[in-house]
Amino acid sequence: MPKARIYITLKPSLLDAQGRVLENALRQLGFETVQGVRVGKYLEVDLQPDGDPHAQIEAMCQKLLANPVIEQYRYEVSDS
Repeated sequence: MPKARIYITLKPSLLDAQGRVLENALRQLGFETVQGVRVGKYLEVDLQPDGDPHAQIEAMCQKLLANPVIEQYRYEVSDS
């Protein structure tokens, strides 16, 4: 059964407010080596073995899982 691992993040040109809050909190906790934090989403999708998993995941990301205006995504498909 193919399994897709999908990583969705804000586009680099956009300010990541959640990432900024975490960065500041980490520095306040003594982790001064932190230079930046970006927050994103991680999803795992199990697929039926028939069909093209890459085409399916691409369509899912463009139609529902990611907002292509402000987010970018990448994915990996494995047979596990």
